[in-house]
Amino acid sequence: MRQFFLTWAPEKIRQTVSGEFTHALGLNDLAQAFPLPWSAYVRLLTVKNESARQFYEEESLRSGWSVRQLDRQIGSQFYERTALSKNKAAMLSKGANATPQDAIQPDDAVKDPYILEFLNLKDEYSETQLEAALIHRLEDFMLELGSDFAFVGRQRRLRIDQTWYRVDLLLFHRRLRCLVIIDLKLSGLTHADAGQMHMYCNYAKENWTLPDENPPVGLILCADKGHALARYALEGLPNKIMAANYQTVLPDAAVLQQEIEKTRLLLEAHSKPKPHKPKSRSNK
Repeated sequence: MRQFFLTWAPEKIRQTVSGEFTHALGLNDLAQAFPLPWSAYVRLLTVKNESARQFYEEESLRSGWSVRQLDRQIGSQFYERTALSKNKAAMLSKGANATPQDAIQPDDAVKDPYILEFLNLKDEYSETQLEAALIHRLEDFMLELGSDFAFVGRQRRLRIDQTWYRVDLLLFHRRLRCLVIIDLKLSGLTHADAGQMHMYCNYAKENWTLPDENPPVGLILCADKGHALARYALEGLPNKIMAANYQTVLPDAAVLQQEIEKTRLLLEAHSKPKPHKPKSRSNK
C-alpha cells in the first residue's frame, strides 16, 4: 500500500474529485479514480517506467485486458515494442497518450515484429503447423495483434478462373473498417508473395467487401521481410499491402530499452532551441 501511495500520489488520487472536497475519499470516488481491478494495479506497480506504466494502464482500460493479458503484455515488452514501431518518435514525443479521436492508418495498426512465444513452436515447423498453432491459441494471437482486430475465418477459399486459392487468415479491423488478409510465410519475403497478396486484395475488394467498408488490407507475416525488398515490392501498389516479421521467442528487454533511450535523446536534441548565431559584418 505504501508503494501504491508513492506511485499514484494524492493529487492524482483526487484528480476526479471536486477541489472543494478535502476529507477522506469514499469508495465511489476511489472506484472512479481507479477503474481497473486491484490485481491489475499490483501488476502495474512492477513497471518502473512512468510512461510505460501509464501506457499499460490506459491500454488495459481501453482494451478491457484481464490481469493475465496485462501480465503477458508487460512480460513481452509491449510498450517498448510499440514505441519502436514505425511511428516511435511520434509516440514517445506525445508520451504514449493515445486518444480515441486519433486518426488511424493501416501502418499504425500493424506492429513489427509480432511476438508469438506463446505458440511454443520448436526450431522446425511447417506453415500448416504455424497456422494450426495460431488458431489453437487464437485468444493470445488476437491479443498480440491488437484490440481492434476481429477474427473472420481461416483457409478462406477463392476461385480465379479454374484455380482455387486459400487465404491463411481473414480478419476485420473495426477502426479501419476493412478486411485484413494475412498470409503466413516461414521464409523471407519475395516479390511473388507481394504479387499473390495483391491478387487476394483485388478479389476480396470485389467479392468480400461490403458497400460501407474500406478496401481490404494485406499483411504478410514472414520470418524476414528484408527492408529493401519490402520497400521495392510493396510501395506504390493500388492496394495497401504490408509485411511484418514474427518471432517465436521473447525480445531482449535490454536491447529494446537501449533503443528507446536512443530515440528519447534524439527527440530531446531535436526539441532544444538552436543557439542564435550573430550575423557577421563584412568589411567594406
